[in-house]
Amino acid sequence: MKRPSESRRDFLKTSAVLSGGYWLGSTPAARAASPNEKLNVACIGVGGRGSANVSGVDGENIVAMCDVDEAKAGKRFEQFDKARKFQDFRVMLDQLDKQIDAVVISTPDHTHFHPARQAMLMGKHVYCEKPLAHTVWETRELTKIARKMDVATQLGNQRHANEGMARTVEAVRSGVIGEVTEVYCAVGGSRGMPPVPTEFPPVPSHLNWDLWQGPAQERPYSPEYCPYKWRFWWDYGTGETGNWGCHILDIPFWALQLKYPNRVDLDEVPSPDQIDPQRTPKSMKTRLEFPAEKGHGALTLHWWHASLGDVFKQHKTVPEKGDNTLFVGTKGTITAGFNGYKVTLNDGGHPEAPEKTIAKSPGFHQEWINACKGGPRSTCDFVDYTGPLAESVLLANTAFRAGGGFDWDAKAFKASGNDNVEQYLMPNFRKGWKVDAV
Repeated sequence: MKRPSESRRDFLKTSAVLSGGYWLGSTPAARAASPNEKLNVACIGVGGRGSANVSGVDGENIVAMCDVDEAKAGKRFEQFDKARKFQDFRVMLDQLDKQIDAVVISTPDHTHFHPARQAMLMGKHVYCEKPLAHTVWETRELTKIARKMDVATQLGNQRHANEGMARTVEAVRSGVIGEVTEVYCAVGGSRGMPPVPTEFPPVPSHLNWDLWQGPAQERPYSPEYCPYKWRFWWDYGTGETGNWGCHILDIPFWALQLKYPNRVDLDEVPSPDQIDPQRTPKSMKTRLEFPAEKGHGALTLHWWHASLGDVFKQHKTVPEKGDNTLFVGTKGTITAGFNGYKVTLNDGGHPEAPEKTIAKSPGFHQEWINACKGGPRSTCDFVDYTGPLAESVLLANTAFRAGGGFDWDAKAFKASGNDNVEQYLMPNFRKGWKVDAV
């Protein structure tokens, strides 16, 4: 499978021109600050969700902020007036290399990979918003780099710190519903397929449109893409699957210790007009097949952008408000959401709650900060947990876009059984943004 390829030196040449030099990859590994020492943190993307992530780390030293939109970043730029300000993350990392311990990335999906890759290869700890990256290949690369560089990482699955999710995990693992054979997860609504723009106004003066596009193929500015609707354009976003999949699938992945699927398929085959080359869908129904491994037997995980109402009725359970997940076991079912669960047993019994075994989180961002300072790995670390989780989410999108299922050899990073798949696994970086595989 052909990988994107361009030298690191070429990728960083913009930084070289602007800052008088570039990083050559000599930093061997991340420095762990002592528990009592504050981290020097750089934040990339500080408006919107990025502003919330700034709040999560503002007890540390925020030494730099980077954003391509001065209007969205304005309040945070003013609040942290002593932090250095940048538009280009490459320039920031190059100029402030030795002054930065850790990086928080809160940009649109298509611009997660390059700053995360560069920061980790420089030995920086990384907190990155979900779904980790824009394509399956990028996600696997970041997983490999995190392992190689041994840096502290955390994916932005902040609901993982909810006590209700921990209680659900304990219930599933207790065996109260027997062996889990099937799981349904879904996000409702019908967001997707936004209008195709017909007018292209001038780029707002506060926005660096070229840097906002980053590695994506160039196109004229439109408010239909930026600042928010990018999420529903394949060049920039990953639809509701990327938006919610990592949050919701976090529940079964954690409870059942899932890794990589060996088959990705469709529960509902879309009509040709539903598969748009530019825009993400209003609905989709996919499934992931997992072989038996530690923590579970062979099972099917359904991921839908649709309602689970009929599934709940079929399994004779009434979900609580906010429930988005159904575990189907040999002895009964568990319905769950981010804040708790309900057991329905086939024999009509009423089981007691299992013993609490999962410790309360010190705070989702604090987990990562502690890991940066030499503490235990954060719960949503890329290497063994959220790398495979994010990859599975994007594989579901791949099956939809390819119009059919495929076998997935995770170890070899190879799809088979559908010749239409490979084009959706790989990124198509524009000139100046291509990189070598690690």
